[in-house]
Amino acid sequence: MHIGVNVPNFAPGTDPDVLRQWAQAVEGLGFDLLMVSDHIAVTPDVAEQYPAPFYEPFTTLSWLAGVTHRVRLGTTVLIVPYRHPLLTARMAANLNRLSGGRLVLGVGVGWARQEFEALGVPFRRRGALTDEYLRTMRAAWQNTEDYDTAAIPIWVGGNSEAGMRRAVLLGDAWHPLRVTPGRLAEAVGRLKVIADELDRPVPALVPRIALREAGEPITAPDRLAGVGTIDQIIADIDQMRLLGADTVVLDPFNGDLTEIRQPERAWRTLAAVAAYHRSQEVR
Repeated sequence: MHIGVNVPNFAPGTDPDVLRQWAQAVEGLGFDLLMVSDHIAVTPDVAEQYPAPFYEPFTTLSWLAGVTHRVRLGTTVLIVPYRHPLLTARMAANLNRLSGGRLVLGVGVGWARQEFEALGVPFRRRGALTDEYLRTMRAAWQNTEDYDTAAIPIWVGGNSEAGMRRAVLLGDAWHPLRVTPGRLAEAVGRLKVIADELDRPVPALVPRIALREAGEPITAPDRLAGVGTIDQIIADIDQMRLLGADTVVLDPFNGDLTEIRQPERAWRTLAAVAAYHRSQEVR
């Protein structure tokens, strides 16, 4: 199983130097994947959770490709309806080629109604637009002479039934975000049922879970996977492995903006996870 990290690419305190340090920490600790998020217009509903500055993902990942060598680079998640599908196809293909085939395209339908309005994209059609645009992007990439790229894996985000169906029909993997351990176990069973109903292969499981270390065990029934003591975090990652996860992405941002300015705590937790992961690989 591979492990990735969702690097904060937003909020005061984020700048090129911090992003470089994050990339070097993720690659240096031996993680397999570095991912960033996506917003274009930081409208009030976006700013409430992800305040400016917000570094656009394709630009940011292109730059980070030049300061890393091995780690894969991805989006968690690119909001598909925000960009013309041929523009997204072109940028993704170029980034994949320039990075040596390291791109993973995590995608989603989006949720920020004000941002949709600012961009002139109909909010109520976001699901249909996402499906249409994903098909257009895949068709474009078939022209390898023009787009000059190998296959780019598409991870479809969304915890809902619609998200799972979209993953089965249009994705290479299902990418649920910040779930409880029990909910994920149930959803994996449902994903297999949906795939059988649609006569399609079951997509790979690639969840993004929280990463927040606590001094004492957290026993609340709604505890998110990845939240708790280091033993609980490791146990959650092990459960993902037992559920058949191909990759687990760790998300160290938990809404506290001081974490953006002081990433060292997250790096210490990531170092402990990386050490455990290496120990499992050599067993």
